[in-house]
Amino acid sequence: MTTTDEILRKYTQKIESQMKSSSSSEGYSKSYSQFKQDMLSEMSPYKKWVDSLGSIIKLKLSEKERVKIQKNLDIAHLDIEASQSASLAVVAMISTIFITLLSTLTIVFLGNTFPIGFAFLGLILSGFIYYYLYSMPVRLANIWRLKASAQMIPAILYVVIYMKHTSNLEKAIQFASEHLEEPLALDFRKVLYDVEIGKYPTIKQSLDIYLENWKDYASEFTESFHLIESSLYEPSESRRVNTLEKALQVILDGVYDKMLSYTREIRTPLTNIYMLGIILPTLALALLPLAAIVIGGTLKWYHVFVLFNLIIPLGVYFMTSEVLLKRPGGYGETSILEKSPLYPKYISRKPWMIAGLIAIPLFIIGLLPFLFQVDAVTNLLHLKSDYTFEEMKLPFFQDQLFFDFKEVGTKTIGPFGIGGMMLSLFIPMSFAVYLSVAYKLKTQEIIKSRKETKELEHEFTNTLFQLGNRLGDGIPAEIVFAKVAESTQGQKTQSFFALVNQNIQQLGMPVDEAIFNNERGAIIYYPSAILATSMRILVESVKKGLQIAARAMMSISDYIKNIQKINERLRDLLAEVISDMRSNMVFLAPLLSGIIVGLTAMIAIILNKLKTLSALTAGGEGSEIPGLGSIGNITNLFDINGIIPPYFIQASVGIYLIEIIIILTGTLVTVDSGKDVLQEKYELSRFLKKGMTLYLITTFISTLALVGLAAIALTGLG
Repeated sequence: MTTTDEILRKYTQKIESQMKSSSSSEGYSKSYSQFKQDMLSEMSPYKKWVDSLGSIIKLKLSEKERVKIQKNLDIAHLDIEASQSASLAVVAMISTIFITLLSTLTIVFLGNTFPIGFAFLGLILSGFIYYYLYSMPVRLANIWRLKASAQMIPAILYVVIYMKHTSNLEKAIQFASEHLEEPLALDFRKVLYDVEIGKYPTIKQSLDIYLENWKDYASEFTESFHLIESSLYEPSESRRVNTLEKALQVILDGVYDKMLSYTREIRTPLTNIYMLGIILPTLALALLPLAAIVIGGTLKWYHVFVLFNLIIPLGVYFMTSEVLLKRPGGYGETSILEKSPLYPKYISRKPWMIAGLIAIPLFIIGLLPFLFQVDAVTNLLHLKSDYTFEEMKLPFFQDQLFFDFKEVGTKTIGPFGIGGMMLSLFIPMSFAVYLSVAYKLKTQEIIKSRKETKELEHEFTNTLFQLGNRLGDGIPAEIVFAKVAESTQGQKTQSFFALVNQNIQQLGMPVDEAIFNNERGAIIYYPSAILATSMRILVESVKKGLQIAARAMMSISDYIKNIQKINERLRDLLAEVISDMRSNMVFLAPLLSGIIVGLTAMIAIILNKLKTLSALTAGGEGSEIPGLGSIGNITNLFDINGIIPPYFIQASVGIYLIEIIIILTGTLVTVDSGKDVLQEKYELSRFLKKGMTLYLITTFISTLALVGLAAIALTGLG
């Protein structure tokens, strides 16, 4: 006969094993430390620079500034002192100034004039570097917030669902930390870690200290957790459950209200970015050819390159950064890239190699005007260094050279010809093709998998309701999967439930193994955070009883539907802003840039033709243009040798447009979905393809059309 001690010992062991399987508090320190090390890999370069250079100069910051910087570093989970971070910015600025000064003196000692423009640009660059590095803690903290805030609603959902059947805050936070995605999971582990090492005596105190970081940025997140904490003190079960449900509703309403306000606030800044970063610089391009003449030819192509490919993009980047810093938390993409089974393809170098094989020949074609000036190349191919339009059997400007390099003293300048400008189109084309092809190959499969997962999650809300009903009818969890699979024929979720049932019936697995087994578990083939978490809650709640499990599944179904409705409303709010940004980026900016480049080519062709006519007349004075005077006077005033070759203007504009598309794509994706690297690269491949295709076609057509008009207008002067 079984004794009382044996019965107690038997069931004590069983209960302890169940408690260990559901939530174990051991190993917080080890798991947090390892998790933090893995999670902070992308921020480690900055930390390495701070560790190596941040101690060269000892800076003493004001207490207010030190607290501000340190707070941002702590939010980003970086073990760096505020003074070290500020010292890195100062050291980098001094180093840049020193390099600029050394380079300037070297140029002077080599016998050249003092490069005022170079020195000025070096000083501007040093200022940019200082600002960039000094404000780096703010950006890193904001990146962390954007990533973490995307998991806020799921975090509250997981804690609420767990506490509805088990009123234990510590276990609820541990459950959320195990099933949330990074980086908010790291924050929750830090809350548990601080209690384990004795930094705070209770989980509530540790959580309250952590929530102080979100008080100003996401107050609804803080309020929701305080409601969850207050549910622990409710005297009745019904009031406790109502308080928990209120916590979830608070964060849903708070996120919606803040995003509504954000959509109104960012309209003016985005308009300013478009006008100051795209429209005005593009219009300024039309003045560059004549401006170079007016200021005596001191404006060179490399000045244009630095201005349009370094200074203006940096300005646009900082302007967009200010817009993104104001983005509220709580809404965005929550899927973690590293968990996808297609992640190895995403990080593979093969797409870069394939894109390079396509882009390199295009880049070489763009360099042909300069390659033809190399005697070794032309002798090898038995070609001339340049050809006239007449030699190429073209019916216009027959006396003009295709590349048209000019000898000015001991220097060769150019190319000024229409052929050189057309070939320059291959320079930005090669960069655009390289990035577009590489990112498309990297993301097309994994983004397709994500879309299929989202479709599965959309169906899963209704399936969860059915699952809850079956459990409420008293059907055991081992049998309920077969019932749900039968009633969901033709849906994506049907195959998941069928696979779970197959593992249970044919392989004899328990429910948790049938779903989460590392080799045969059904969840392996369906990488969805919502699906995995719902099944985890099912496994946990079934241990409490079928009725509790049924209520949990129905609650999750209702909550997920509410979250999906909120997400749809937010997308509607952002639709107009995103549509404006997209049209400006891939339509208006490329179209305007292409027309402006065509105008610069036309100006160069006209001046070139007038220069030729002036040389053919006696002393340049024998031919006149009605209303403008002699051709000689015009060419003396507007000398083609003083303008910037259209080749370099087009190349600079094309690269500038690529940089603007990259910056604005990152802004668009962050505004719409939070920090989402996968979506950003996928959209960049699409926008580069659309925007640069339109730019190249517009430039080609506008150049031919405007040059053709110039040819007709100057026919009578020939």
